[in-house]
Amino acid sequence: MADPAAIARPVLVVGAGPVGMTAALGLRARGLPVTVLESGPKDRVRPGSRALFVHRQSLRLLERARPGLGQRVAAYGTTWRTRRTLYRGRQVFAQTHPESSGNGGGGEKLPAFASLRQVDTERFLYEACLDAGVDFRFDAEVTGARASGTGVEVTSADGGGWTAGHVIAADGARSGVRKALGIPLEGTRSEGYHVVVDVADPAGAVMPVERVFHYEHPGTGGRTVLRVPFTGGFQIDLQCRADDPPGTYDTERAVRRWLPRLVGEDCAHQVLWVSRYHFLRKVASAFTDPTGRVLLVGEAAHLFPPFGARGMNSGIADAVAAADAISVACSDPSRAPVAIGEFASTRRRAALFNSVAAGAALDHMRPRRWGRVTQRAAATLAPVVPRCGAWLEHAPYGPRGGPMADAARKY
Repeated sequence: MADPAAIARPVLVVGAGPVGMTAALGLRARGLPVTVLESGPKDRVRPGSRALFVHRQSLRLLERARPGLGQRVAAYGTTWRTRRTLYRGRQVFAQTHPESSGNGGGGEKLPAFASLRQVDTERFLYEACLDAGVDFRFDAEVTGARASGTGVEVTSADGGGWTAGHVIAADGARSGVRKALGIPLEGTRSEGYHVVVDVADPAGAVMPVERVFHYEHPGTGGRTVLRVPFTGGFQIDLQCRADDPPGTYDTERAVRRWLPRLVGEDCAHQVLWVSRYHFLRKVASAFTDPTGRVLLVGEAAHLFPPFGARGMNSGIADAVAAADAISVACSDPSRAPVAIGEFASTRRRAALFNSVAAGAALDHMRPRRWGRVTQRAAATLAPVVPRCGAWLEHAPYGPRGGPMADAARKY
């Protein structure tokens, strides 16, 4: 039997990033009232280079949460069909896929992925949330959360307070909700760092719509470089070394020094954002609090390096699974423990798989001596043994298939 009090009381979603807004849409699709608490102002601009890829599985989940949303994201995003891999400036792999009909199953036409800046993904999500009747509260930095068997009390830095039957914590790597509940992130941080640069296409230029991966790029002193297009520009990911002095590659001034050797002078003057990141592989020890009233999703629950596009895509799967579980808990409280428990175990299992897969990618990206020897041998053999080139192409992203039973069947 449905609990009228639980249904009338809004579910709180903490964090208005893509994962939090997906969770809000999932809850509204099930008829539940939702309030989103966001620490930043309404007109905030999130700095830095962030997630680009929205994979087909995620587009399907967005479409399910708000019909038409997956289609809008896909229509705006870029889908490149050509992939190239080079080793020390020499091409070892190239593949161009035929143009797909985009049939994602069930009659909808969704591409394999859409590549667009996260600010654009968030814009589509925010518009969908407003249309769906989601209530937003900005400048509400959550610093406290206390859960009991009957609900959750949340407090903000300015002394504000809210109560809810359930809370979805989507407030990122420094999650105030997770910290308040005492749930640790467990894992590792790599040595060395990467610099990510978003570059706008020069006005009037026709840029190649292809993804290019460089092992030991000769223009960067043998550092690895990834170039990925998105709508309106492209992203450069430069792998730095553990002993690279601060400021050598990771400031805007430094970028303007080394970027022209990779993309030319015209593009080097179109820098949008410069970011720096470490390979973080961390997973929360639990995805819910002991009462099952607070559910962790996205970077509040796990941190992965961007190679493989696991972060936002797995977060979207988390969000939809959390909304499903809370919907069951509100409609039939007797089923709440099973529904919430299944969310926690399934999504944590997926996160652990992604963490292991990211570790395999990291071992390939930062190989020890014999790993470098293997890569060099594969590059030498690639012209006559195509599978060696294919291995160099696929290995940096880690394994895809896994034993997860999540909604996306992939992340």
